[in-house]
Amino acid sequence: MTRRRVLGAVLGAGVAVPLASAAPAWAGPGPSVRGSDTAPPGSAPARLALPEPTGPHPVGTVELHLVDTARPDPGAGPGRHRQLMASVWYPARGDVDRYPRVPWMPAGVLRTLLASAGFPPDAALAPLTAGHKGAPAHRTGRGLPVIVYSHGAGSHRSDHTVIVQELASHGYVVVTVDHLNDAFSQLPDGRVVTPIRDEPLYAVDYATDVRFVLDRVEQLAAGHSPHTGHHPLPAGLCEALDVSRIGMFGWSKGGTATACVMLADRRVRAGLSLDGPMRPGPTQPTVTTDLDRPFMMMTAGFTRADDPNVAVFWSHLKDWRLNLQADGATHQSYGDTQVLMPQLSKLVGMSDEDLRDWIGTLSPARAVKIQQAYPLAFFDRHLRHKHGHLLDGPSRSFPEVRYLP
Repeated sequence: MTRRRVLGAVLGAGVAVPLASAAPAWAGPGPSVRGSDTAPPGSAPARLALPEPTGPHPVGTVELHLVDTARPDPGAGPGRHRQLMASVWYPARGDVDRYPRVPWMPAGVLRTLLASAGFPPDAALAPLTAGHKGAPAHRTGRGLPVIVYSHGAGSHRSDHTVIVQELASHGYVVVTVDHLNDAFSQLPDGRVVTPIRDEPLYAVDYATDVRFVLDRVEQLAAGHSPHTGHHPLPAGLCEALDVSRIGMFGWSKGGTATACVMLADRRVRAGLSLDGPMRPGPTQPTVTTDLDRPFMMMTAGFTRADDPNVAVFWSHLKDWRLNLQADGATHQSYGDTQVLMPQLSKLVGMSDEDLRDWIGTLSPARAVKIQQAYPLAFFDRHLRHKHGHLLDGPSRSFPEVRYLP
C-alpha cells in the first residue's frame, strides 16, 4: 500500500482500505503546522488548522446519538439496533465566545486513525472548527433550510467540515452523519468504533440511514429531542428548522447515497455529489431511474468520460443539472483533506512529489475557495431561490473550474 492510500484512509478516503497493512515508516516530526518553528523532541504535538468560514454568522453545533429501534444491526451484535452519530451545525447568536469550539474530531478517534495507519497516535492534534458547542441558535423569524451530509466509505462525518461550517455561517442548518460500521466515530460512552471490513455498507445502506435521519430532523423541528439521552438542545434550534426546504450532499459513496435518497424520498429537494461513483449497491450497479429535481456533480476521479456509471446517472437527470470539474483535482480535493494533508505532510516527512500524488496540482488555497463558493451557490439557488451568476457559466474568479456540457 502506498503512502497516498494509507494517508488517504487517515484523512477520509472514499474507498475503505485495511489501515494496518503495509503502513509507511514514521519519518519523525518535521516543521510545525504553523511553519514558524520546528517541534523539538518531546514537545506537544502540533495542531492542524482549518480555514474560517466566510459567512456573517458565528456557528454553533451539537452532537446527537440516534438509535433506529425498527432496524436490527447485526454488525453491532445480537439484539442490537442501528445506531448513528450525528452533528447539527447552525448559525448561532453573536454571544458565542463563552461556548467552546469543538475539535474536528474527538482526540480518541484521531489517535485511532493515526495509530491504525502506522503513525504515532500523537502525531498531530485535530484542528479546532468554527463550531461552538451548544451555542444558542440565531433567530430569524422563519425557519432555515436544512442540508444533510453523508461521508465516503471508511471515513467520518468530519471530513468536509470546510463546506459544512461555511454553509452554517451563511444561514443553513447542516446535519452530518457517521454511518457506523463504515466510519471512525466515538459513542457517548467514550468507545471509539471503526469500520467493520468484512460487513461492508453500500450507498443504498447509507441512504436508509439518511432517511431515518430525516425523520429525526422532522422530530427535532417539532420540538422533540431525538438524542438517546434526551439532553437539552441549544436554545432556539428546534425553531430554526424549515423541513420544507431540505437539501443533501455527500462525497464519494456519500455522493451516490445522495442520489439514492433523492430517488426514494421527495423530502430532499436538491442534491450535490462530490465525485460520487454512482454505484448504489451489489444488486443495482448503476442508477436506472430518472431524477426530477436539481442535481449538481463536482467530479474529479469519477468522471462521465471515464466511468460509465456516472455517465448513465447523468443521462437520468431530468431537471436542472450541472457538472463541474476543477483542473488538477483528485478524488479528495473537494474536502478537508486538500488543506489538512499539506500540514500533515510536514509532520510525517512526506516529499513534495508524494504530496502532489495525493492532492494533485490544485492549490489547497484555491480548493478551499471552490469548496466555499460552489456548494453555497447551488443550495442558495435551489433552496432559497437566490439566483447568483456563479453557476451560469465559467467564472473569471474561478478559472480552474470547468463547466462540462
